Amino acid sequence: MTLRILLVDDHEIVRVGLKALLEAEPDLEVVAEADTAQAAVEQYLLHRPDIAVIDLRLPDDSGLEAARRIRERYPDARIILLTSFVNEAFIAQALRVGVQAYVLKEVAGDELIKAIREVGQGRVLFDINAAGSLLAHADTQSGTQHTPFEGLSPREMEVLALVAQGLSNREIGRRLRLSEGTVRNYVSAIIEKLNLRNRVELATYAVKHRIQDWVPYLGNE
Repeated sequence: MTLRILLVDDHEIVRVGLKALLEAEPDLEVVAEADTAQAAVEQYLLHRPDIAVIDLRLPDDSGLEAARRIRERYPDARIILLTSFVNEAFIAQALRVGVQAYVLKEVAGDELIKAIREVGQGRVLFDINAAGSLLAHADTQSGTQHTPFEGLSPREMEVLALVAQGLSNREIGRRLRLSEGTVRNYVSAIIEKLNLRNRVELATYAVKHRIQDWVPYLGNE
């Protein structure tokens, strides 16, 4: 059986290289490409590939958000995230979205091919034990456990991480390619969701709960 693949990366040279690598295999076929999160969702809906391989960092949104939007429409979608960052917090977020695997960009080509084939067979390539404590937030009669950023979307997490770095709404907008007004709306929504009073409390809360561990791919620029 041939696995039909959607490649998502904003660098054309990376996509060309990955496509050549994958299509050298008789059982793999790249049926579509995209360079933004929005295009990834559109191309998935158009082509319905067996697997989407999505870069975590995209110019308009995170690969995690693209994965969430795809799986909202198609819960059976199989998605592999390409990333340079791996930690328990990120694994927990990706598992909640329903991503089946992550692959470090530094791995050899045969490791990516192996991951695609395994996900194609229905396997999930995560260290679930490492993420388990972060996923244990379901309501029970004995009480409820929550992560410190419960209820925030991947995009809201990105905005919050940049607020914690001290960036203004305008600066955040430039980083995330959003309008200043859109960022302002995100900040207001986050403050309300976390039951805080103002931006200062928001930044303090984010730093206290180590937002950088939850959104490591933004970094400082």
